[in-house]
Amino acid sequence: MNKKAQFFPLKDENPREIFPYVNLLFIIINIAAFVISLGALGQFIENYGLTPIKFSLMTLFTGMFLHGGIAHILGNMWFLYIFGDNVEDKLGHLKYMAFYILSGIAASMLHYALNINSSVPAVGASGAISGVLGAYMVLFPHAKVYVTGAYGHVGKVSAVFMLGIWFLFQLISGTMSLFGAQSGIAFFAHIGGFVFGAIAGLAFRKSSQ
Repeated sequence: MNKKAQFFPLKDENPREIFPYVNLLFIIINIAAFVISLGALGQFIENYGLTPIKFSLMTLFTGMFLHGGIAHILGNMWFLYIFGDNVEDKLGHLKYMAFYILSGIAASMLHYALNINSSVPAVGASGAISGVLGAYMVLFPHAKVYVTGAYGHVGKVSAVFMLGIWFLFQLISGTMSLFGAQSGIAFFAHIGGFVFGAIAGLAFRKSSQ
């Protein structure tokens, strides 16, 4: 997850009722994949990352479990650790597993559609985790999140505020990328995952009423 110009979460005040087995499993899988790839990281990314111009169903799946560096995976896993357990608590284990994978696919497909001729591999769990953030925002809008901002200041804000700011940053940065701004970040994967997650969260909330 890109954390520049936005709040970074430290923890949330949102108790859960069930142990997040699936969320923990995804964290373990991502870390294991990163450790395995370290011996030939560039080759793994080339072979298993999602390269739009060489699109394949395999890399649509494998790309979401690879990361380009230690900061990349630590940031992603921290967001998943904080927000994923409550979404799993709400959806249940099996639905959460399917939801996470579908969020990652939705994110990757939007990235692919907007970069169809790109030869740059895209990797990372950010798209799937963005789906988790979107669902969290609509399922727990008033949950309190402790965040750190400029100069290390720590404060407490609502989930809808923090995640709304996060999504706005993705929209602005994604729009700028369409006009040639270079960052190396797949902002539209974040946008696609978040929108998918928010819609899925709204649908689940409606069906549970």
